Amino acid sequence: MNATYEPRPEQSTALLQELHILTRDGKLNQDTRRKLKQVQHLLGFIAPLLKQSYASHGSAHVVDHGAGKSYLGFLLYDAYFKQGLATQVSGSVTGVETRADLVARSADLAARFGFDGMQFLNASVAQSNTSAKLPSRIDIVTALHACDTATDDAIRFALDHNAPHLVLVPCCQAEVAACLRSAKPHAERRNKNPLAELWRRPIHTREFGSQLTNVLRSLQLEAHGYQVTVTELVGWEHAMKNELIVASRSPQKQNGAAQKSSLAKLTALLEMTGLNHHHTNQNPIALRFLTGLSAA
Repeated sequence: MNATYEPRPEQSTALLQELHILTRDGKLNQDTRRKLKQVQHLLGFIAPLLKQSYASHGSAHVVDHGAGKSYLGFLLYDAYFKQGLATQVSGSVTGVETRADLVARSADLAARFGFDGMQFLNASVAQSNTSAKLPSRIDIVTALHACDTATDDAIRFALDHNAPHLVLVPCCQAEVAACLRSAKPHAERRNKNPLAELWRRPIHTREFGSQLTNVLRSLQLEAHGYQVTVTELVGWEHAMKNELIVASRSPQKQNGAAQKSSLAKLTALLEMTGLNHHHTNQNPIALRFLTGLSAA
């Protein structure tokens, strides 16, 4: 990987300019250099998953949720899928985005660059789940800075489509923190649980809620049989929303005991933090993390 995070020689300068990563005179400013560094670093995590899928199936199909302007999708396609590459991977990249103007712009850009394997859906993650335009096999699900519960929707999408790989960079995780705040009147629970001091004060509620959200997501994925790695995407000086979750599973590496252990930990954390203090069927937090795991 290029340590200076300049554009690689094989990258299309014209594409980088269209994405406003490079200026018209081919320069990077501080903000676009940071953006390029994040995406190129993320590509370094996706590349081996692409190669694994290509080796297994002869193609690789990626669905990118919360695509926005599709920086990730375009740079991914430019680096691994476009015609003429010595190491070209066949397959597709599908961007899912709710803003119609961004979808139209991305579709036009893909057509102009001859990226025939790219497509864009004007839909939410949940709406895209049943789209007839999706490839019949989905190998990798990505979500870069998908806000709040959109990351959870991407996880549910991957589970529903039996995708073997997920690459997630969560963003703006407010829902769990809000639920922790609403549970504060349950003083008897806090008095019996000294760990509740971790989220008693407002600033700690926000930070702990964000941390807890990704811990619950990791346990959820492990309970479904994924091997999960959590690391930072880039240095914290470049981005505050920086936690990277990479999850992979294969039928040959399933471990029933480990899955049951992760499910037990997930259930215990939901109980300890009061996130399932209502009946499960009335609690969207517990339902989101536990759906499909009752028989695990």
